[in-house]
Amino acid sequence: MYFIGAKLALFIGDDLLVIKRDNRPDIPFPDCWDLPGGGREGVESPEECALRETLEEVGLRLHKRQLTWSSRAMRLDGPAWFFAAHRPASDVSRIRFGNEGQGWELMHPTIYIQHSKAVPHLAEHVHDYLRDRSDAA
Repeated sequence: MYFIGAKLALFIGDDLLVIKRDNRPDIPFPDCWDLPGGGREGVESPEECALRETLEEVGLRLHKRQLTWSSRAMRLDGPAWFFAAHRPASDVSRIRFGNEGQGWELMHPTIYIQHSKAVPHLAEHVHDYLRDRSDAA
């Protein structure tokens, strides 16, 4: 299956783990709030891509069974996947920031969705996930 990459809405307790992108003109959405994830490597699956990137970017090792939601979307450069997962608030002590971006923080998901510096299509995915989750409840 062809896809370009995958992102993960990772909830730590009630909050969303977000990463401040580098502020460089040669990358998409510089200085914006991003989610863990990135481009596909080799023949990995969408889930493997999102989980590998999460480990590299914030040091958290998750398993496929912890992914609670998925969505596929077409981007200008090809299809991409979006996942969601929930971890306990105590996992904040396990976060180890990698070498991409300016830093990380926990942000309430409704603040992220409305934030002027949120990556727009990711904010839409978070909104869709929260809507689907509340519809299922």
